[in-house]
Amino acid sequence: MNYEQTLDFLFNSLPMYQRVGAKAFKKDLTNTLALCEALCNPQDKFKSVHIAGTNGKGSSSHSIAAVLQSAGYKTGLYTSPHLKSFTERIRINGIEIDKAAVVQFVADNKVAIETIKPSFFEMTVAMAFDHFAKEKVDVAIIETGLGGRLDSTNIITPELCLITNISLDHTDMLGDTLAAIAVEKAGIIKPSVPVVIGTTQSETTPVFIKTAANNGSAITFADQGDIDASSFVLDLLGKAHLKNIPGIIESLTILRQKGFEFSDEQLSHGLSKVQALTGLKGRWQVINSTPLTICDTGHNVNAFQYIIDQIASMTFNQLTLVLGFVDDKNIASLLGMLPKDAAVYFCEANVPRAMNFERLAPIAKAFFPKATYIKDVNEAINNAQQNAHNDDFIFVGGSTFVVAEIENL
Repeated sequence: MNYEQTLDFLFNSLPMYQRVGAKAFKKDLTNTLALCEALCNPQDKFKSVHIAGTNGKGSSSHSIAAVLQSAGYKTGLYTSPHLKSFTERIRINGIEIDKAAVVQFVADNKVAIETIKPSFFEMTVAMAFDHFAKEKVDVAIIETGLGGRLDSTNIITPELCLITNISLDHTDMLGDTLAAIAVEKAGIIKPSVPVVIGTTQSETTPVFIKTAANNGSAITFADQGDIDASSFVLDLLGKAHLKNIPGIIESLTILRQKGFEFSDEQLSHGLSKVQALTGLKGRWQVINSTPLTICDTGHNVNAFQYIIDQIASMTFNQLTLVLGFVDDKNIASLLGMLPKDAAVYFCEANVPRAMNFERLAPIAKAFFPKATYIKDVNEAINNAQQNAHNDDFIFVGGSTFVVAEIENL
């Protein structure tokens, strides 16, 4: 198979959460363990950092990777989902896995894949671990996909665990309270492995303290220390990233204590060049300057609050929102948060999980009765820009899949 045929095999033969939702979520690690066993357990052949959380885990993963890269470490980075290309998920020093390596992995392991029948995510995790082991990375930053306890990435024994903010998301699979979700995220805590909690929350703190104690793991609540987030310069724009800084800095401090060497200058350089060093996209990213148009992948209530706060701090004439959602979201709660004087364009990402207009419109009309409905994401953005003045502001988001379809991202 060539690369396109290989991707077609991966996307269509294996259950993929991005496309089909909850039925692709496996509630055990059996397949991942079996597949990695067939690969001679690559997850045991490199040092790692494991990161879970509802919001902030992606930018935290990229930020820590950027600092370690700046210090000269050969740094693997596994994240999900991808925006433009499948290869974005697996990087070493910011360079995406080669397409030929993806083809070779599937060709070499097709018998095991067809026998074990892993989900798309399980197979991708195994591919990442195999790639990092073969390339002999010094360390790999591993971001969980969904939850933590039963996430396919949770077969590693890392140097450090970081758990970022917890909020209500994927409640059908992870639980409908913050405490229940925290139990799933806390599942990445391993015996005697230090854990950093990025955000102290009354509902989740007892869960993390108990799990850490049961594992004999040192626990640090990063935002309770004396880390001054404003003293660090990040190239990641937006208020949301400021809340991630204490967890990032505390994690790097512990890695230093565990033998990773980097200077303060290398730390500052890494944080100031996260996007350039790692290729991070879609986090409060400018896609047009006149009128100013910014996109963000934030897609739950907690992330939306940061987006709204960021918008409120800006100066512009008219606000325009270009939004699309997935069908398992409670969009009434999201729409109710948005400024009522905004001009709104609804769109529909080209994935099976996208919320179609037949379902969206009856809910949205209660909040934005004059909204415009344009199915194609880029056509909706173009219409919004054509109807805006130079001093207006346009925000594009609501779903990772909407951002992924932006042509000039």
